Amino acid sequence: MTDENAQTVDPQQYIGQVMGGLLGPGGPFEQVVEDVLGVRMPVMANRDKALGDVLDRSRAFGDRDYVVTADRRISYVEHADAAAALATALRDRYGVAKGDRVGILAANSIEWVISFWAIQALGAIAVGYNSWWAPREVAYGLGHTTPEVVIADAKRNAVLADLGTDVPVIVIETDLPDLLTEFAGSPLPRVDVGEEDPAVILYTSGTSGRPKGAVHSQRNVLAVIDYHRFNDALSAALRGQAADGPSDLRYLLTSPLFHIASLHNLVIPRLATGSAVIMYQGGFDPERALSLIEQEKVTSWGAVPTMAQRLMDFDGVDRFDTSSMTAFALASAPSSIAFQQRLRDRLPFAQYSLVDSYGLTECGTAVAVASPLDLAAAPGTLGRPIVGVAVEIRDPLGEKLPDGAEGEICVRSPYVMLGYWNDDAATRAAITDDRWLRTGDYGQIDDGRVRLTGRRSDLILRGGENIYPVEIEQALDEHPAVHESAVVGVPDDDLGQSVAAIVVVDFEDAVTEAELAEFLTDRLAYFKVPARWRITTTPLPRNATGKTMRQRIQI
Repeated sequence: MTDENAQTVDPQQYIGQVMGGLLGPGGPFEQVVEDVLGVRMPVMANRDKALGDVLDRSRAFGDRDYVVTADRRISYVEHADAAAALATALRDRYGVAKGDRVGILAANSIEWVISFWAIQALGAIAVGYNSWWAPREVAYGLGHTTPEVVIADAKRNAVLADLGTDVPVIVIETDLPDLLTEFAGSPLPRVDVGEEDPAVILYTSGTSGRPKGAVHSQRNVLAVIDYHRFNDALSAALRGQAADGPSDLRYLLTSPLFHIASLHNLVIPRLATGSAVIMYQGGFDPERALSLIEQEKVTSWGAVPTMAQRLMDFDGVDRFDTSSMTAFALASAPSSIAFQQRLRDRLPFAQYSLVDSYGLTECGTAVAVASPLDLAAAPGTLGRPIVGVAVEIRDPLGEKLPDGAEGEICVRSPYVMLGYWNDDAATRAAITDDRWLRTGDYGQIDDGRVRLTGRRSDLILRGGENIYPVEIEQALDEHPAVHESAVVGVPDDDLGQSVAAIVVVDFEDAVTEAELAEFLTDRLAYFKVPARWRITTTPLPRNATGKTMRQRIQI
């Protein structure tokens, strides 16, 4: 029976109304326009000014779980006590003061998290070194940021010992427990910091050349916290619930802590919301991850596509109870429409909860997020810019382009880094005088949604035609025999460059070059179809964040 008086509710319009109530005048996340580094931009009126304040308040969450591993857990009050003890030790034993760098070189652990917050209590700068680095890269990082002390696990301490560095090292397995015992009961140190003072240095992925240290300020990181607090409040409001207490959400952490996905967008904001972080440790294994989801009733997980693929390849997904999962996000690397559909078909929790996003280290958090509604309405896009982010598409001269035109994605927000540590030239090249970040990524905006077409550094110039590898890779991903692929440009005497592809399959003879070329011919312009192929069963080389390391690909 049809109710003639019933009104159809536009979901996007309704979400917009709820957001307006949260962000508008008098709302808990009221936005105002203020000066940020000489530029007027929207910020939240009711915001913290120091990360130390967030740590201090977290004690109020008491015995709630903060970080949980397969065999350990630490409550909020235990974490606050440990951070206070370590901060005091760093100050009194190692002379760490405001503005000093303290390096963390270790695999994911509870101690990594304690170390980060102890550093923040002192107004010092936490440097998250890549724990996968080779000795030469570690030596570069130490020379680049000159830390007063390095907190390292035993495995990386051996690397430091071989380098012969004279930087003091606190070894997590041996030295840290003694310091926490010696300085137990110390009050939390407090120092005055400014919003633009540096708080964190995280290194770029380093897919080519030397990695750069992205510097995030107190403002940057605190703004990310508020973004996540806003998301929690929005979600609660849409469900008709209040968001005035600690959150019962439980987040699975599977990426390295030296990456913004795990640090800025998981460990840090959860200290402000009372949520639990379920920390996966060691090389990714689908069975272990699913076991954690079941045992700890995980509600949310942000995974890189490589992990999601391994999960789909695992035959035992149905053996685990994943009914607690309500949010499943893809991050760090592009994923195709076909890949996303396979996830929905294969994983019960992905069917209605899958979201995609676009961001980079320099931005501190996501630039845009595609909700399930976005993915249904506009497959292939990466959603709309998040709260507080302005996005423009610009031409090579820096001029703004209209919707639908392709150009470089440029971003401005209170989340964007201060710049690159000790590299003024790179900072000037990346950030304009009016604080627009040139991402180096190419894309377009359609109906308010961001669509990524490729990276400028990956661009293939074939006889005057611009070819973006992502488009070809996503088309290849639709072939049932293709596990993953990477497309690169190779020298060509006639065309300058020609297109080459490496395709990973599950077994030899799964598909031929001719079959793949024919498959693409029906989907892409002729000049985008690879002229050279390599079909292999060896996975693509990837960095710590799941991005393909194109410079290591050999065709």
